[in-house]
Amino acid sequence: MATKTRIITGEDITQSVADALQYISYYHPPDYIQYLSDAYKREQNPSAKNAIGQILLNSRMAAFGRRPICQDTGLVVVFAKVGIGARIRSSASFSELINDGVRRAYLDPNNPLRPSVVADPLAKRANTRDNTPAAVHVDLVRGNTVEITIAAKGGGSENKARFTQLNPAASVADWVVETVASLGSGWCPPGLISVGIGGSAEKAMLLAKEAMNEPIDMADLIARGARNAEEALRVELYDRINALGIGAQGLGGLTTVVDVKVATYPTHAASQPVALIPQCAANRHLKFTLDGSGPVQLQPPDISMWPTIEEADLRSTIVRRVNLDTLTREETATWRCGETLLLSGKLLTGRDAAHRRMVDLIALGKPIPVDLQGRVIYYVGPVRAVGNEVVGPAGPTTSSRMDGFVETILAETGLYAMVGKAERGPAAIESIVRHKAPYLIAVGGAAYLISKSIKSARVVAFEDLGMEAVYEFEVQDMPVIMAVDVKGESVHQSGPIEWRKRMAADSIARSIGI
Repeated sequence: MATKTRIITGEDITQSVADALQYISYYHPPDYIQYLSDAYKREQNPSAKNAIGQILLNSRMAAFGRRPICQDTGLVVVFAKVGIGARIRSSASFSELINDGVRRAYLDPNNPLRPSVVADPLAKRANTRDNTPAAVHVDLVRGNTVEITIAAKGGGSENKARFTQLNPAASVADWVVETVASLGSGWCPPGLISVGIGGSAEKAMLLAKEAMNEPIDMADLIARGARNAEEALRVELYDRINALGIGAQGLGGLTTVVDVKVATYPTHAASQPVALIPQCAANRHLKFTLDGSGPVQLQPPDISMWPTIEEADLRSTIVRRVNLDTLTREETATWRCGETLLLSGKLLTGRDAAHRRMVDLIALGKPIPVDLQGRVIYYVGPVRAVGNEVVGPAGPTTSSRMDGFVETILAETGLYAMVGKAERGPAAIESIVRHKAPYLIAVGGAAYLISKSIKSARVVAFEDLGMEAVYEFEVQDMPVIMAVDVKGESVHQSGPIEWRKRMAADSIARSIGI
């Protein structure tokens, strides 16, 4: 029997894409919230528990305020399955319809999303200002509907994607675990790891990218038991990755991943291509189907599913209050790894592009347009403010991208400290020790929560860089964690090591019945 043709308008596709992108910018998938809530309840490392708590509180605040969960509102990725019986009524191409939706979503005046896409990646790297183009993948399938899975993938986790061609006899599990152990925490755990195996090089990557959008079901899988090799690998990887002790934000702890996805495809007899892609704590994705009846109608999730966590609960541990306006080298030298600090006062911002410009000016013997002497800099590119907001969501970006600039900036400017996300590399830590300029982290995935501690914001340099301009924030009780102190001790090194040992000891104790 022939499939009945269905007419789907281009406007339905465009509006559905726009609505979906707005939706996932402020609503976490409920399954992720459930699994993260369970991780929060069982976490034993106070720092990691606090980080998970901030992510959950931020998620609830973003849902109520309908503002982005994370300041990095992502590169849009679309997997579309177009039925051969679906007729798209439009003079535009399918990609153009998708990109029109992206543009509409990211420029929405009620909830503008941060445009992060740059054109001419080899040279000018100029921001497209509307986050287009999306990465669009289309399959022609049976049926007469259009099914779209849309995701907004953050740069921190995307940059940690890895690929290898293994010998067919080699262990996929060993390679995955070794690779995750080497990634650091710039991908912003707790999240997911998705693995694609087989096909060709590009097919393996697509398998991994698409599989990470599937529902989180690890608890159900463990409860009923694996039914095939793929499911067995998922469970093995879930156990082994969490046993690494990386923990939330790399601070060390029980939960690094809430799920692991595995997708396979037939491949050449001589090959075993394997792709690995992490999913960060933002975890933004949605699947919808268009059948010709109009654009997708999205219903808000049940917010009662979100745990009630108050800021006071997250500050019940011992904290140190810091006045940035009276800060001294002597005071920063007393900060110790793992300690929670609440920052108040004037805080500068700067990301990759701003650091590049400052270092280039220093190399030319020219003054930089902002005085860093005695200041603290925060690696952030905030979302544009709306309404009565001082600034939009303003979470940290991955600090290792600034590592190549650290020595010059510290040596030439008198900067006192840095705030960002995830670990620093060996050279950056050497500079931190040499110049006695500690490094702190804010919680990735808590951008909206952090923005509420910012009481004023003004651009002070490089305004043409847009979200990468240098701002001066006035902050009040902005929560951060000491990550690298002036002696070079790093919580991202000591934390996972400690919790890996604890988890191994607990496993041994259980195996012998203690």
